[in-house]
Amino acid sequence: MLSIRLICVGKLGEKFWKEAVKEYEKRLSGYCKLEILELPEQRLPDKPSDGQITSALQKEAELIRSKIPQGAAVIAMCIEGKTMSSEALADKIAEFTLNGISRLVILIGGSCGMDEQLKKQANLRLSMSPMTFPHHLARVMVLEQVYRALNIAAGGKYHK
Repeated sequence: MLSIRLICVGKLGEKFWKEAVKEYEKRLSGYCKLEILELPEQRLPDKPSDGQITSALQKEAELIRSKIPQGAAVIAMCIEGKTMSSEALADKIAEFTLNGISRLVILIGGSCGMDEQLKKQANLRLSMSPMTFPHHLARVMVLEQVYRALNIAAGGKYHK
């Protein structure tokens, strides 16, 4: 069974985000082994300099790298990434598994984004849209799209 680790910088606060995540965790349980890791966001002053932001993102990236299993395919969620349809995402996940990859890691950065070097190391940089979304909403959207992709791959009716 496919193992998916969703690594998120920052914690969910509001109850409604937590409930939405739980719903997709439940739905995904029939398709994969899902693990969600919440990592702490680096603290920054109210008006951080570019250097302070870069340093914080590098520290977050170090922690993220320590949580990526050996041999896993990595998808970095970032605004400049590739956009694709739900069917194309289903095909990409299937391509990973056909190439013998049984572990998938999806990365969602915090409010300042994600370290550039970490994004470059990913197997796929994926964007949901050129618009910016709060990372709490992005988490729910990613889980929904993974569920949709796995449902498509299994020939389910959810996508229709």
